[in-house]
Amino acid sequence: MNWNLDQLHLFVRTAECRSFSAVARETGRAQSAVSTAIALLESDLGVTLFERSSGRQPQLTEAGKALLEQARSVLQQCERLDGRALGLARGEEARLRLAQDEAMPYQPVLASLEALAAAFPLLEVQLSSGAQGDVARKLLQHQADLGLLIHHEQMPRELESQRLGTIEMVTVCSPNHPLAGLASVERRDLAEYRQLLMTPQDSHYPGGEQISPLVW
Repeated sequence: MNWNLDQLHLFVRTAECRSFSAVARETGRAQSAVSTAIALLESDLGVTLFERSSGRQPQLTEAGKALLEQARSVLQQCERLDGRALGLARGEEARLRLAQDEAMPYQPVLASLEALAAAFPLLEVQLSSGAQGDVARKLLQHQADLGLLIHHEQMPRELESQRLGTIEMVTVCSPNHPLAGLASVERRDLAEYRQLLMTPQDSHYPGGEQISPLVW
C-alpha cells in the first residue's frame, strides 16, 4: 500500500466538489498537483476513480462510487484517533466505568450522559446496574470509577460521597394485603410483617434498612 491519507482526502473532496480546480483552490495547490495525486491513488489501488472528459466535470466511476464511503470512513477514523490522542495528552480519561443503583430512575442519568457525550465525544462509558451492595462492592474493589446509589447510613466509610439530589420513594402494597385497609401506615405497622432484603452474598453492605424482625 503506497497511497496516503492526503490522497484519500483529495479523492473525497473532488468527489464532493466535482471539480479538480475547486479542490486545488481549497487546498492552495496547483490543479495539476491535485490531478496527479489522484492519478497516483488510482494507480496504487488499481482502479479508475473518475471519468475524465475534456470540458466536463470529473464523474465518479462505479469503482469510485464503491470506494467513496470507505474512504470517508477511513478519514473519520483517523480524525477520531487524533482526537483521542489529543484528549489523552491533555490528561482526559479514556474510559468511565459507571455503576448505578437499580432503584434509581434512569432518565436523569441518561440526560447527564448525553451532556457528557457532548463535552467528551470520544470518552468510552461503561454503564452497569445492580443493588446498592453491588454498586458499593464495585467501587470498593475498583471495578467502577463512579457510583450512583441511594444514600444509606451503613454506607462504607472508605467511599467518598457527594449529594446530588433527592428521589421520592412511594411504598405500595397489594389491595388484598392487611396494610391496605389502614388509613395510614406507620413504621410499627410494617414491622409486623415479613420483610425481604436484597443484598449480595459477598457484601456486608445491606440492600436496605431492616424494619421487621422477620427477614428473608
